[in-house]
Amino acid sequence: MEGPSEERAIKKLINLDVFILVSVLLSLFLIKYEIIIKVVGIAATVPVILNALKAIKNRKVSIDLLAGIALTVSLIEGEWISVAFINLMITSARIFARYVEIKSHSALEGLIKAKPTMATVERDGQVFDIPVEKVAVGDRVIVELGEKIPVDGKIEKGEAVIDQSSLTGESVPVFKKEGDNVLSFTTVVSGNIKIVVEKVGKETAFEKIIKLIETAQGNKAHIETIGDNFSKWYIGITIVGSIAIYLISGNIDLVLSLLLVSCADDIAVAIPLALTTALTHSARHGAIVKGGNYIEEISKLKIMFFDKTGTLTEGKLSVEKVFSFDGYSEDDILDLAGTASLLSHHPVAQAICEYAKKKDRWVDEPEEMEEVMGKGIIARSKGKSITTGKLQFFLEKGIEIDKEEMYIINEERDKGFNITLVGEGDKVAGFIVLADTVKSGLKEIIAEIKKLGIEKTVMLTGDNEKIAEKVAKETGIDEFHANLLPEEKTRYLSEYMKDYKVGMVGDGVNDAPCLAIADIGIAMGAIGSDSAIESADIAMMRDDLAQIPELMKISRKTISTIRQNLIMWAVINVIGFTLVFTGVLIPASAAGYNFLTDFIPIINSLRLFR
Repeated sequence: MEGPSEERAIKKLINLDVFILVSVLLSLFLIKYEIIIKVVGIAATVPVILNALKAIKNRKVSIDLLAGIALTVSLIEGEWISVAFINLMITSARIFARYVEIKSHSALEGLIKAKPTMATVERDGQVFDIPVEKVAVGDRVIVELGEKIPVDGKIEKGEAVIDQSSLTGESVPVFKKEGDNVLSFTTVVSGNIKIVVEKVGKETAFEKIIKLIETAQGNKAHIETIGDNFSKWYIGITIVGSIAIYLISGNIDLVLSLLLVSCADDIAVAIPLALTTALTHSARHGAIVKGGNYIEEISKLKIMFFDKTGTLTEGKLSVEKVFSFDGYSEDDILDLAGTASLLSHHPVAQAICEYAKKKDRWVDEPEEMEEVMGKGIIARSKGKSITTGKLQFFLEKGIEIDKEEMYIINEERDKGFNITLVGEGDKVAGFIVLADTVKSGLKEIIAEIKKLGIEKTVMLTGDNEKIAEKVAKETGIDEFHANLLPEEKTRYLSEYMKDYKVGMVGDGVNDAPCLAIADIGIAMGAIGSDSAIESADIAMMRDDLAQIPELMKISRKTISTIRQNLIMWAVINVIGFTLVFTGVLIPASAAGYNFLTDFIPIINSLRLFR
């Protein structure tokens, strides 16, 4: 981070601006001080001309090249006021450019300063403080009231209320207990905890967020690239046109006036300033956008896809009922299902294990276990072959289900529940009914997204049709596709992408392929999820879908501001050229005109900081 050095650079440029302005005033009102404007003008001109020569050497077209030519001609013609105004314009533009760089880091400044340098570690019964960089994975770190957590890990002992606003932007602290994950550089505002360290250094969520924000500026928006390319053509045409006008008219003052009006420092600063403002504002509120190009793309989206579990629903399945068939009890079903699920990380498996634990069932670790993605699990324990999963999976495996059993299964499926069948050998033993709840306020959020230009919302899920239909009705989703495997979700996405700009919203775990191929991939609750941060274009640090319409508004406002700037710049130049050709503007007044009008697009972009 280069905050202090950037601030020093801005102060130097401001001082230079003041010197130039004072020299202009002295030369205008006290003629005997004219030497001052000459000395200051030459001193300020040298770096610009050197940059212009460097651009020529590197075969690059830049604003410095155009300004360098204008300054050289002004010096030859003795137009010292013009020299002063050109340098005022250049230094002022660079002040704003530096300001852009500082603002791009402002979302991180508080975090960087707040990084804890020491950690309290417990090893072999001894408690001592060590530098954070010496903490290792597997260590036990003790964090007390008021302290910042120095690592990513899991609470082994204690409970606490933790302020995560520095990372997620959420204003309300969250309660954490034993078994919950905690993140580095968040603050314990109540309680004391002992943490088992899982990630340190650059692997922590904090460091990854820092890296994302720092590199976001490198991804230019299409509109910004167009502006860069247009500037190159514009400068080239201006130089060639000026030469042609001089050859035709022989009027060096006319040519100089045109060059002075045409210098385009304002637009070169105003566009990145607007995009940086959008990126910085989003980061402060817990939405990490990986570059200005994604800010622009959001405004073009027409179709928005949503994953169901964990995105539209709470993603925390809970067991509602346990059904057993002939010869089996509910405890038997829990024992079988718990054994098959014990080593799985799937939400259904974890919900079953959690419920079995609550019911004090002893679950054996399976001797063998095979998990078939999106379908189910086959396990072996104590000579038993256990199968759990979807109805279709059981049918594929040839497991017997009679009519009466199928009637009971379908009856629960039709209610919109998640059904996990449990089988032993070649027959079904029973099934477990699980439920998930839709997140509150979703219908209003989906409606707002549509008002902002999304033509269709689509839900993709691996759950059955009845569950999907129930969620779609509750949320206002236009269309849904159920019983999908992960690869089938990407196929649906790809089909729509042939004709539309498509966004994908998911939790970043099972959705990584969809997030990666969508025009805009948005990962919800990405904090602590490596796959979400890596695969998504936008990582929402907290699990709040209301951030999506807010981000869409920011995108539209930013692009609207940039377009306004381009129109203003074009109008200002047309007026300036007209005034030059009609003889109203001579070199000195043309330089003053350009200097004053330069601020209009920049001030327009600065409005976004509000």
